[in-house]
Amino acid sequence: MDPTVAARLFGPRERARLNELTRIDPDRVLTDFTDPAARALLAETEVLITGWQCPLLDGEALRAAPSLRAVVHAAGSVKGHLTLDVWDRGITVATAAAGNALPVAEFTLAAILFANKRVLPIARSYRADRRGQDWHARFPEMGNLDKRVGIIGASRIGRRVMELLGAFDLEVVVSDPYLTAEEARALGAELLTLDELCTTSDVVSLHAPDLPETRHLIDRRRLAGFRDGATLINTARGALVDERALVDEILAERLYAVLDVTDPWTLPAESPLYDHPHVLLTPHIAGSLGTELNRLATAALNELARYTQGEPFHEQVLAGHLFVIA
Repeated sequence: MDPTVAARLFGPRERARLNELTRIDPDRVLTDFTDPAARALLAETEVLITGWQCPLLDGEALRAAPSLRAVVHAAGSVKGHLTLDVWDRGITVATAAAGNALPVAEFTLAAILFANKRVLPIARSYRADRRGQDWHARFPEMGNLDKRVGIIGASRIGRRVMELLGAFDLEVVVSDPYLTAEEARALGAELLTLDELCTTSDVVSLHAPDLPETRHLIDRRRLAGFRDGATLINTARGALVDERALVDEILAERLYAVLDVTDPWTLPAESPLYDHPHVLLTPHIAGSLGTELNRLATAALNELARYTQGEPFHEQVLAGHLFVIA
């Protein structure tokens, strides 16, 4: 992982537990599996602890690690750094994705409640005009009572969002090709087709995986079908949305958007999304940051403890998960 990430994840308390569970030098953080010094370490490594900015663990890297038995990922998705070669070798993989899902779900919940309450446009208008207004007259549809929230993707994060939404007087619907109607009901939601969800929801929140077949899942046609005044929330990946089409809808002031991810990751300085009053743009902060990193470190250490006791991982990642779980 990136050495900065390692330092933030594993403080003195976590390092002490690492030393109790394993034979490790916490100051040796690999950033390149092709480096000769790294290959010397890989040759005797049984477990890899990985995190953000981990280099690709492919067949070539695995050949340098004949004793590797497990990978414990102290972050969310493993799609970006593990190849199918890992599972072909019989290596067991665990992730702290469940721990990372909670702050994203919390961020999403806040965005949903603020979106329906029209907090963003009201706050910006109040700041600009600095006078009282009849906010009800301007936003008669504001409020969360009986609003429909559409969740795209029953991933770990999508499920946590639905769980949190259960405490509010909202109608929750979900679209996921791997979900049955009965499973959706158990999650407190109604299963809809993607098009029906997009055309009938007041808020649409994306929690689908980033795959070739999900690129521009929310395309120009689906955006055009959104209700006037609907809000799109994206905490998943920017590639899921046709951003040019979204910009057109925003500039027409027909839709609102809360975007924690974009394509590219950092938008060009001239993008209208930075300043438009219908947009809340944040720099990929929904996931674990600050104190929330402790949750990821603890989850990884708990999985290591299970491994040392010969117990199965609690959050094991199977090869098939790469194609269906965000």
